[in-house]
Amino acid sequence: MEGWVDALGEALIPRAGKRAEVVRILHCECDDGALILDRRRTLVPNTFVIELPPESHLRLAPGSAEVVGHLAAQVRRHAAEQGYTFAGPVAVHLARTDDADVGRFRVRSRIVPSEVSRAVNTL
Repeated sequence: MEGWVDALGEALIPRAGKRAEVVRILHCECDDGALILDRRRTLVPNTFVIELPPESHLRLAPGSAEVVGHLAAQVRRHAAEQGYTFAGPVAVHLARTDDADVGRFRVRSRIVPSEVSRAVNTL
């Protein structure tokens, strides 16, 4: 079990010189979820939830602020390189799931306008 959780940690933040698997998936979520608004603007998801099995979530939760900050920065960087636009601030969350279909992790994304994002954060 410990080796499996270590492999998940490697998927989230890899060793130097290697791109994390989850970063690649976040980039794909942006690319696949892109909505072309006009010739100059392409809107992409800005809210990402990484669903983790209970054991992994428990182990990664203490360092989650650093992990999600790093991942959000990677999303912003990819968007800048591609010329993408966000509807609101980029947010990455680690969430626990009891869904047996989740292997090491699952990523879900969506476009959340900044007004909705502010309302959710004030609840």
